[in-house]
Amino acid sequence: MNIKYLDLTKITQSFEPELSHRIQSVIRSGWFLLGEETRVFEKSFANYCGVRHCIGTGNGLDALKIILMAYKQIYQWRDNDEVIVPAHTFIASAESIVQSGLRPVFCDISPDDYLLNAKNLELLITPNTRAVICVHLYGKLCDVDAIIDIARRHHLKVIEDAAQAHGAKNVSGQRAGSMGDAAAFSFYPAKNIGALGDAGAIVTNDEELALTARQIGNYGQSKKYYHLRQGVNSRMDEIQAAVLSLKLDRLDKDNRTRQQIAVYYFEGINNPHVMLPYKGVFTSDSVYHVFPVFCEQRDLLQCYLADAGIETIIHYPVLPNKQEAFKAYNQQHFPVAEKISVQELSIPLHPQLNNAEIQYIVNTINQFKC
Repeated sequence: MNIKYLDLTKITQSFEPELSHRIQSVIRSGWFLLGEETRVFEKSFANYCGVRHCIGTGNGLDALKIILMAYKQIYQWRDNDEVIVPAHTFIASAESIVQSGLRPVFCDISPDDYLLNAKNLELLITPNTRAVICVHLYGKLCDVDAIIDIARRHHLKVIEDAAQAHGAKNVSGQRAGSMGDAAAFSFYPAKNIGALGDAGAIVTNDEELALTARQIGNYGQSKKYYHLRQGVNSRMDEIQAAVLSLKLDRLDKDNRTRQQIAVYYFEGINNPHVMLPYKGVFTSDSVYHVFPVFCEQRDLLQCYLADAGIETIIHYPVLPNKQEAFKAYNQQHFPVAEKISVQELSIPLHPQLNNAEIQYIVNTINQFKC
């Protein structure tokens, strides 16, 4: 077999012909920015997440950055005030902090779920700490309640990086994006709900934040040619909004399919050299954007699967604080995050996988020998 990690062609085709119809409708309208399609999607996505406000942005990094820029202006945070962020995440989580003029403080993750460890969090808070970014990595929700409890005692903002967790729900039925003070989403094409290019969104119940963030993302304008604040150009275009509205209608169904495949992996993969996530137990508060497995001979496992026609990806081989771009942090040590970065391997999981492909992946992994 030849199984791609993610087959975007199949995913896109699964929305046809309605996808092409909606794109053509936008083209015929002659209106490509800040129009009705964006308003419709923002309203629909806010309702879906269970919040009052959604502001479309150009991408997920901008969504995080604009939240921080808005808070910085509203609360007069100083340059280099601190924002705590997990040590194991995509680099955009940390880049958003630096690009908004603040300073990242990395926090080691939990060995049980690979998410920000609330036990470590409180030890890092200083008089200069202003916010915590909790990243719902791989599609699984952080323990936001525990993080919020700590944050409230120290008067900190809690920002959800929900770029991998569209639609994930906790035991109370709250969706990703509705638990913290604000949340950022990415609609990069590979996400559980992806655009046909870059797009992102901010969601919040905070009226002042929503207004400020919308202005910042549109050159700081209150209305055309009237600029109240310094801003950037980061707006969701009408074609992406139309595409995302269509895909939003199927998100819950696609997430259930992802969870069903995850159950199959948990029940079927049985190899002493390959460790399953979350102590080998299916967790319903994940939408399985990524299904990670862990192996001390990770590179050997990846080559073995590639030889068998199974494409895999590593999330993430180099931690943000070990990157050249974050040279000042290179000497910092995060034992759990570092262990994960050298053992993690993401296997294919998406709604377009068929039963034969899923079974082949399971059988092939089970036959792996170090």
